Order: sequence, then structure tokens, then C-alpha cells
Amino acid sequence: MDTLEIDAPVVGVTVYPDRARVTRRGRLRLAAGDHRVRVAPLPPGLRRDSIRVGGRGAVTVLGVDVAAWRQARSTDAQVVELERRRRELADELTEVGDTDAIEEQRGEFLTRLAERAGGTYARALAAGDAAPADVAAFTDSVSGQLAESRARRRGLARRRTELAEELAAVDRELEAARGKRAPDRLAAEVSVSVDADDTEVELELSYLVDGARWTPSYDLRLVEDTMTVTWFGLVSQGTGEDWPECELLLSTARPAAASGVPELSPWYLDRLRPQPPMAASAASFGGMPPPPAPGSAPAGRAGAARSAAPRPAVRESVAEVEQGVTAATYRPARPVAVPADGSAHRVTVAALELPARLDHVSVPVRAAEAHLRATVRNTSDHTLLPGPASVFHGADFVAATRLPTWAPGEETELALGVDDRVRVERKLHRRTESKATLGSTRRREVEYRITVANHTPRPATVEVRDQMPVSRDEAVAVRETALTPPPAERTELGELTWRLSLAPGESGEIALGFRVELAKGVELTGWRE
Repeated sequence: MDTLEIDAPVVGVTVYPDRARVTRRGRLRLAAGDHRVRVAPLPPGLRRDSIRVGGRGAVTVLGVDVAAWRQARSTDAQVVELERRRRELADELTEVGDTDAIEEQRGEFLTRLAERAGGTYARALAAGDAAPADVAAFTDSVSGQLAESRARRRGLARRRTELAEELAAVDRELEAARGKRAPDRLAAEVSVSVDADDTEVELELSYLVDGARWTPSYDLRLVEDTMTVTWFGLVSQGTGEDWPECELLLSTARPAAASGVPELSPWYLDRLRPQPPMAASAASFGGMPPPPAPGSAPAGRAGAARSAAPRPAVRESVAEVEQGVTAATYRPARPVAVPADGSAHRVTVAALELPARLDHVSVPVRAAEAHLRATVRNTSDHTLLPGPASVFHGADFVAATRLPTWAPGEETELALGVDDRVRVERKLHRRTESKATLGSTRRREVEYRITVANHTPRPATVEVRDQMPVSRDEAVAVRETALTPPPAERTELGELTWRLSLAPGESGEIALGFRVELAKGVELTGWRE
């Protein structure tokens, strides 16, 4: 059985979150009989059990084998050029080092020559055997040669630095292409049986490779009450083979996930058996820092309006989507070449216009600030995958966040930074401490006033959160004295939530008061004002 080579370039790639399926296609004419068609080189990291063969033509595929394709050195054009350049730089660096060593020896020789000649000329001058002009000429000659030698050494040092930097850059490129540096590759040998002479055969070979992935990222831009979500796909791979411009598909399927239904394990209950007491370690709880404050509002139009019609906004190409049973596949609007150097290549998956509901949130017991919040509902048919997102309010970047999985119909909340036009103030209005006449019960009573003022040009809804202390001992009793207006929500942990609707220029006030009663001889801990 003869073996024939076929040129089968990459014509399509489907990228999953953690791998990729590569498709190659090639044509050739075969005589009647059995043949072995070799497709090479293939990346060393392909999954051998994932190879599939298809195509067109009056042939029968008898089988496919995967064999190692041994080579003396890598045949990748990029790697070959980089290795050639590296050898040239290394040779030139060695040559510069040798020249510098010769110049160093020349300088040492001239220095010793000047030292020895100095004594000889001194004695000759004393005896009258040498003229001062001859001594001066010799000294000038030696000094000039030393100066020239040191200048050449300085030039060689500069050249050595340049070569070392260029060599380091080439090494970094070779490291990025490390998957293509290995000379040995794999080859797929497809055995076929042809029915008639001069039969045109089109073979299609597909296989899975690790080392490839795509990850989502987002730009979230709020303008008025609309959130524009631009979904990007960042494609990168280090499989050892470059992908040319071809049909690139992004799939949300996860082939690596277990396909079996999870099994239940027994759920046991038992009596708590106390452990020996141990020293409690102090734990600090830190919340996320508030997002940066948004910049100033965009400046108004300067000058008189021009008579020319406004130019339309730049449109962005998006991918076509095909919804499957459990996953979606996206086809970008243009072919994308992805080299095997690990660099990320961005394609636009979708651009969505989603309705947003704006309000403000303030926790004045922690910080007297009002944070602008957007509640956005996913009204599209896309299930957005988890990934980093940059949040913009108009043209201003206000926060970097991370979106969770966002299914159609779900709502998510986005923080848009501190809005200084909504002023919040929390003050201690009254504080008393007394001792009851009966039972020696001690009392501590406080009342706070929270003022919220809307200085924005539009109505604002402000959610104010505060809290009352919660007793963990029956000897410490907490009693409400003032909650005006009544909170919209409250929890068993003492958390209170008010929602104030304020017109432009309007203010609202909340009164929060409580009394703590302590039994005789009880000392209070955890108090704060």
C-alpha cells in the first residue's frame, strides 16, 4: 500500500472554554486500489481518540492511525526564522566579546609600555641622549591609542547591551512559540479504498486539542436608562499549530464536564461532641471598597449648533448565534487568525440594549455617601457567561466588576460609584443614660436622625440601610423608641431598610431610636456610637 501526502490546511476551528476542535480539509486524485493518505504535521497535544475522518468521493475509509512524525528540527517557518536570528545574535555577541577582550589586552599593553618607556626616557633626558620633543611625541601617541581603545570599548559595551536586549526579545518570542519548537509532530495516516481510477477525493480530518480556550469579557455602558452590554470573546491558544484566517466558532458547550447525573450520598445527623476549648482567633471582616466616583458629567455642546446633519454612530459587527439544546455557538462576523503564541485575540460576540432601573443606596452608619445603582434585566435570548466587565456611566469609567452567569430574564445589580449630588447625613440626636429605681436596672437610650437630600435634576429613589443592636444575652434587652417612618424591610439581625422617593431639591428624614436595658451587675460590650 503506497503512502501519499495531502495538503490539508486548517479550514475551521470551534473553540470551547477549555479546548478546541480543529478541522482540516484537502483534495487529491487517486488510482483504483488501496492507499494510505498522510496528513501532517499535526500538533503533539491532540487527543488521539478524538480524530474523525469524513469527506466526499467514491472511496471507503478503512481506518485511521496516528503516528509520530520524526524530524531533525522544527519546520515551522516562524520558529525556523527565530532560531536563525538567535544564532546570528549569539554569534555576534560572542564576536563583540572577543573584540572587547582584544581591546582590553591592547590597553593593558599600552599602559605597561608607557610605564616602562617613562623610566627609560627620564634617564635619557637626564643624560642628554633624548630630545624633549621626542618624549612628547611618544607620549601623545600612546595617549591617543589608549583613548581610541577605550572609545572602541565603550562602543562595544553599547553594542553588547543592544544585542543582549534583542536576544532576550527573540527568546521571549521563542518561548511564546514553545508548542511549535518541538521538532517531532504527529501524522494521521488514513487508509482508503478507491473504486475507480482518477477519482477525486476530498478528505476532512477533525480532532480535539488542549491548550486552547475562549473567555468572555464585557463593556457595560449606561446612557440614560439603557445599559449597552458589549460581549467580547478573547480567544487564545498554545496548541503548537497556528490557526489561519478561517471559520472560527465560539461554543459555550463544556465537553470536559461530567455527563453523568450526580449521585446522592447518605446524610447523617449525630450528637455534637464538644471539643477541648481552644483560643479564639480574631477574624476581621472587610467589605469591598466602594467603586471609584464617576467623573464630572460630560460638558455641554460648545458654540452654536451646526446646520449639518449629525453623523450616525459607529456600528459594531456581532456574531451570528445558533442556539443548541444546552449550549450556543457563535460565528464572528469576520475570519480571525489565531497564532499559537498564547496572545488573546478579541472578537465581538453580541451587543445588547437592556433596560436599566436607577436608584441610590446609602449605608450612613458606615459611610455618609450615596452610591448610584443600576438594576438591569437581561431581556435578550443570550445566556451571558461569567467574566470580567468594565462599567461606564456615559463616557466615564466608574468600576471594574465581574458578571456572574446571567440567564435570560434575570436581573443583576451594578454599582456606578458615589453620587455626590445626593447628600446623606447621620447625626446623634439624643443620648441619655439613667438608673431605674426598682431592681437597679440601668438604661442607655440613643436616637439618630438621618437626613437625605436630592440635589439631582430628576426624582431619585434612595434606599437607606441602618441597623439596631441585637442582644445575645437575656440580661441585655433592646427596645425600640423611634422608627419614623416605619422601615420597608427589617430582618431578625436588626437590619433596617427605608426607601425614600425624593423630588429634585427635596429632603427626607429618618428617626432611629432604641433603648438598652442592663440587669444589675451586667457590663455591656459591643456598644458603638
